Amino acid sequence: MNDAPVPLAGADLAHTSALIHRWTGMTFGETKRYYIERRLAERMKRTGHDTARVYLAFAAADPGEREALINAFTINETYFYREEHHFAALARQILPAVVADRRPGDRIRIWSMPCSTGEEAYSIAIWLLENWRLVDAYNIEIVGSDIDTHALARAREGRYAPRALARLPAPLIATYFEAEHRHTRRIIADLRESVHFTVANLVDRATLVDQGMFDVILCRNLLIYFDDAMRAIAADNLFERLNPGGYLALGHSESMARISDRFTTTRLDDAIVYRRP
Repeated sequence: MNDAPVPLAGADLAHTSALIHRWTGMTFGETKRYYIERRLAERMKRTGHDTARVYLAFAAADPGEREALINAFTINETYFYREEHHFAALARQILPAVVADRRPGDRIRIWSMPCSTGEEAYSIAIWLLENWRLVDAYNIEIVGSDIDTHALARAREGRYAPRALARLPAPLIATYFEAEHRHTRRIIADLRESVHFTVANLVDRATLVDQGMFDVILCRNLLIYFDDAMRAIAADNLFERLNPGGYLALGHSESMARISDRFTTTRLDDAIVYRRP
């Protein structure tokens, strides 16, 4: 068996899409046929299955293979300082508001969900070190979470190719990354140790309870892959993870105002964000 796309009958395509939707919230249909077939072929080859129907039954029954299939379907398009206006808002207005009633040394929790291979979570740390003068006055905890366990392993390793670093100014690369072979750079140990990475599924409440509560959540460019029903579930789960008065940032093409009325829309100088009242 090779890893060429496996032509799927309509029923098998629908079954695959339904399983991925139920497990991840992401919606795939006929327009994504090639994407689905290629990723299914990769997993079928690795597990020695010749038909999609038998493989899908195996994946549904085996937690390890379900995790591998989910990893195969997740989309990890990201880079350092992506949509950096949110980081500017974090340092200029959000965190000053959060600490207005806190004492020096108090904990501030920031959640990057989904964090993919770690670029966004580490970007938060770098931006605050460079741009928030009170960064050392508080106990800042940055948590990066994702459903993709392979991406999380890469995040913990902290190794990045030039494409991921392209938007970072050269002085920041020199300060926060160590050069390795073949142009790869690894984020310095102090920063790797300052960000905690966890497995979480935004449409599965049971995986979120142990994450705790957050003052700020950055959930960017995930809800675009959900349908309306899954967006509503995700919105409720995000709301429950925010402390009262906490802030939520979405991607530039996403709007909580069209999903849930539980949040208050707030226009800041650098970004539009959403708050838990």
